[in-house]
Amino acid sequence: MQIHISPRDIKLTSAIHSYVAQKIESLEHFGLNLIGAHVALWHDDKRAQKHAFVVKVHLAVPGPDIHAEDHGHELYQAIDVVTDRLAEQLRHRKSKLVKGSREKSRKAKLKLRRQVAMA
Repeated sequence: MQIHISPRDIKLTSAIHSYVAQKIESLEHFGLNLIGAHVALWHDDKRAQKHAFVVKVHLAVPGPDIHAEDHGHELYQAIDVVTDRLAEQLRHRKSKLVKGSREKSRKAKLKLRRQVAMA
């Protein structure tokens, strides 16, 4: 998966880069074939101090893409909250996919049983 980080009004240190990369790569364990991620980080001086750091993430996955955004007092805290939101959305998507495939197989088995019973 490709991870693109765009800092705005923040110096992108190696610590921030590695932290973001680690958090985004941890989302790969959902097994949904993540294509790429675009992470935008910035510090907004015009906002209240408790919402000064903004983190936006766009995950490219097969089907509709996933987006999350958070404003926080600390950059690392905002990154954690965004990855938690993304994880929740990925869990929801995977649950829907698994449920759909289980439903299809259940219907196929039921149809086969009816055909065998009629024969």
